[in-house]
Amino acid sequence: MMLIDTSVLIGFLKGDSGEKVLLFEEILARKVPFGISALTYQEVLQGARDEKEFARLEEYLGTQTIYYPGVETTFYEKAASTYYTLRRKGITCTTVDILIAVTAVEHELALLHADADFDAIGNHLSELKMLASL
Repeated sequence: MMLIDTSVLIGFLKGDSGEKVLLFEEILARKVPFGISALTYQEVLQGARDEKEFARLEEYLGTQTIYYPGVETTFYEKAASTYYTLRRKGITCTTVDILIAVTAVEHELALLHADADFDAIGNHLSELKMLASL
């Protein structure tokens, strides 16, 4: 199973043709199971330009498998520890990206992304699997 990050999903919805979007299109064509995080759901919706687009995105996203961050404090401790360790190394990533990465780890999903922050996170969080090809 795979977790599709906001960076890829937005590129796909905009019709971009980058390497990661093309890989996502291959996932769709092959009907390979995937999902998105609840945070990606929010990020995509909040980027809507108007109510019509919001409704269209909400309808599309409602058909996707959604993976939620953990409910236990250990999930957030892992996310905080990852953020803290990266920051001490001079690497700043968003809290949202950290939470998406830890969601992928906790659900044992390979992450498909087009965001360099995840490469930095993956260098520290060895359990994070990145999807580069099918």
